[in-house]
Amino acid sequence: MTDYRRTLIPGATYFFTVNLANRRKTLLIDHIDLLREAVRFTRQRHPFIIDAMVVLPDHLHAIWTLPPDDADFPLRWRLIKTWFSRNLPLGEHRRASRIDKGERGIWQRRYWEHLIRDEIDFARHVDYIHWNPVKHGLVARVVDWPYSTFHRFVGNGVLTKNLACAENGAGFGEHD
Repeated sequence: MTDYRRTLIPGATYFFTVNLANRRKTLLIDHIDLLREAVRFTRQRHPFIIDAMVVLPDHLHAIWTLPPDDADFPLRWRLIKTWFSRNLPLGEHRRASRIDKGERGIWQRRYWEHLIRDEIDFARHVDYIHWNPVKHGLVARVVDWPYSTFHRFVGNGVLTKNLACAENGAGFGEHD
């Protein structure tokens, strides 16, 4: 088994990308209330701050800040994935390796994380998160995607509704 090295720093802020096993499915938005419940369930038991997040049909991006004495984001993702999977109706295709391990075929086993280094890194990842629905062609304007903390940022006066539209989205996230 591969030994994944993760940077576990109590109280740190991390960017995550988490994908469905079948990237052609739309389970995350089809069952958005279940996903919200899974996150709420997890946060009640193991608190963390959701700094920014976007949920797309087949994957999500999030920035979390963990409590000062806690670095266990793998536990939190395991709980979210497990809760969501257990509350979905059965029926997905499962490979033999998943059946042998008693796993559902909902999520990719791995996810990607990045330790946020500074305020510029944080801002770029927030922009990337909010721009992602436009990048994937789901909407023409950031404000049109309902499953995003962009609306919270606008409500708090941090961003304006018209900040990101199709013509000025270049340069966000991985395009830099």
